[in-house]
Amino acid sequence: MKRTATARYQGLGKDGKGWISTQSGVLDDSPYGFATRFENEPGTNPEELIAAAHAGCFTMALSFALAKAGLNDGTLETAAAVTLEKDGDGFTVTRSDLTLKASVPGIEPERFDAIAQEAKANCPISKLLKAEITLDIQMAEASA
Repeated sequence: MKRTATARYQGLGKDGKGWISTQSGVLDDSPYGFATRFENEPGTNPEELIAAAHAGCFTMALSFALAKAGLNDGTLETAAAVTLEKDGDGFTVTRSDLTLKASVPGIEPERFDAIAQEAKANCPISKLLKAEITLDIQMAEASA
């Protein structure tokens, strides 16, 4: 299976403007450039897209792992914060911090943590990233 995306950049450096499109059409000439990456201009940037991919990949991997463990109900919500830091003359993505809010009735916190850590380590986007990846889990109290 392959998924594709395209990026087009017109002009060079800070003055250039770019557009990103995805095979599915969810992104269709979405603007990106210096101002969307390093300032707060509307548009997207590679780090935001990596954060979205990592949050989605991990959450789906965890959902499937919990189902495989015999659980059939719950809600998972993951936020990913990707950090871009100066590295010599360039930049490096140094980490992806996942924060998970979960409500999964019928599972002990220790077992949930073990399954979540496994999903963090083995989702395809985690395997792709060379940066440090952290996971903070916030379990909702099960209601009686």
